[in-house]
Amino acid sequence: MMMNAWAADPFAAKLPGAPGGRLRKPGRVPGEIGIWVFIFGDLLIFALFFGVFVYERSRSAELFEQARESMSLTFGAANTLLLLTGSMFVVRGVTSLRHGASRSGSRMILVTLLCGAAFVVDKCLEYSSAIEAGHTPSANSFYMYYFVFTGIHLLHLLIGMVALVMMYRISGKPVLEDGDLRNLEAGACYWHLIDLLWIVLFALLYLMR
Repeated sequence: MMMNAWAADPFAAKLPGAPGGRLRKPGRVPGEIGIWVFIFGDLLIFALFFGVFVYERSRSAELFEQARESMSLTFGAANTLLLLTGSMFVVRGVTSLRHGASRSGSRMILVTLLCGAAFVVDKCLEYSSAIEAGHTPSANSFYMYYFVFTGIHLLHLLIGMVALVMMYRISGKPVLEDGDLRNLEAGACYWHLIDLLWIVLFALLYLMR
């Protein structure tokens, strides 16, 4: 039954040595077109945010540098590691599910979800530490941008965690339909967007001198 369902996928190619598995047809865009429209639109908005930040930094370089030096690189690096790890596991999870390994695929998506939860905890601890040190959004322009941009990113991540829960539920189905695979791919693409945005934020807020 699993083999018949997988074989019915018009976009799939059989895997050598794995009769129950399938791969995306080369050239097919993963997920749905709608998720890519959203991703590109979101990237344009964040590109505007980043441009504004760089411009403001050029106008108040000394203030921004002093504020940057007060940031905790440990928190930022931990969050970066968590998101990179999550992206690695979501890729492996979707690949396993596409190959028919539902149990391992489900576990990998669950690991990604745990990485997201750890990111939230780490970010809340960082917010608390910054506020206790007097670095509130009203302290200066740097911290205003820091809280606004990372807050918007955190909202994206929470939405991504909801998507991961849906992906985990899909992974538990005995038979995955074509629409299920596209939804899994769309969720993975959105998670990569969260990862990409954070990498740029990490560079701008924690590393840029």
